[in-house]
Amino acid sequence: MKKLILLVAVMLFAFNVNAQGVDFGVKAGVNFASIGGDEADDFGSRTSFHFGVTAGIGVSDNFNVQPELVYSSQGASLDIEGIDADIKLDYVNLPIMAQFQVADGFSIELGPQFGFLMSAKVEADGEEEDIKDDLKGLDIGAGVGVNYAMASGLNIGARYNLGLSDINDGEGDISNQNNVIQVSIGYRFGGGGGND
Repeated sequence: MKKLILLVAVMLFAFNVNAQGVDFGVKAGVNFASIGGDEADDFGSRTSFHFGVTAGIGVSDNFNVQPELVYSSQGASLDIEGIDADIKLDYVNLPIMAQFQVADGFSIELGPQFGFLMSAKVEADGEEEDIKDDLKGLDIGAGVGVNYAMASGLNIGARYNLGLSDINDGEGDISNQNNVIQVSIGYRFGGGGGND
């Protein structure tokens, strides 16, 4: 975790050298998470949450770079022979989004995301089993979304995070990925950064 925070700090400093300005913000919202890939027909969507902090780094009037540090509860639901189970995967995600303003207040965004697994459990019939050792500690994905920012600092956004790396830590042939739809509300605390 200390290395992750240091990485974010160095990245913010590097971008700030030539940036028009930097502002900071907070965000929170709902996740609609699922697991895709091999033998994933039995996986359903799991509704959960995310929250975190953002930094808007203004590169030009219509272009922003927005690194984030987000706690995200992901996973999937699963029906095993009539027994409902939840796969609970908790990550600290580091998205680095490029935001392009396409209209007043409206932006499209895309970029890579790096996820660090904090915990992994399967819950069924009130009992939990830890499965963290079965999963990789690093998850790599890509995000694409839209954002609308108001002059007050409030903003709302929707993003699809597509998993690119296999989350399984085994040597088998089965490969699975995290896929998450996020709907967020946030607030930016002034500053000169951002096309919002």
